[in-house]
Amino acid sequence: MNKEKDKIVIDIETKNTFFEVGSDNFSALEISLVGLYSYNRGEYLHFFEDELEKVAEFLKNAGLIIGFSISRFDLPVLKNYFSKISGFEDFDIFTVPRFDLLDEIEFSMGRRIGLDMLARHNLGIGKNGLSLDAPILFREGKMEELKNYCLNDVKITKDLYELSKRQGYLTVPQKNSAESLRVDICPALF
Repeated sequence: MNKEKDKIVIDIETKNTFFEVGSDNFSALEISLVGLYSYNRGEYLHFFEDELEKVAEFLKNAGLIIGFSISRFDLPVLKNYFSKISGFEDFDIFTVPRFDLLDEIEFSMGRRIGLDMLARHNLGIGKNGLSLDAPILFREGKMEELKNYCLNDVKITKDLYELSKRQGYLTVPQKNSAESLRVDICPALF
């Protein structure tokens, strides 16, 4: 295994939604599954709610956390969980350097875009479901489908990250136009 600090691509799924618990009520969201890709290990991993100590360990030792909308969703939800795990109560996940693809795009364009549309436009592939499907999959006990859904989002995010790293930008489709906007990605975070 590589001795350099790991880069982790992450995505979480929840058992419930903001529609059910109230807007921005992160403490009421319950994690069903965390998917991640470890560059040092070269593998995709998944963890259920009772395995979040392992996720905390990965993230605490990471040199970079990569994701899509992690600053506004995944990390606040995880921070709430980590504050209750013995040995990680003082771990502030926001002190670990992070690269949020959606933040980069929003800072450049002034608007947000969905992961599915961004992936279809830049990679020619899309998500294998909707975000709101994840709580339903959990409730129906379809854990293999939930895992596949989450890890597909991790793979798409990893592929977008690597593409942006290679070429220094991503393209974003414009509403009511055939033109795309080129969004330069900050190379300092790589």
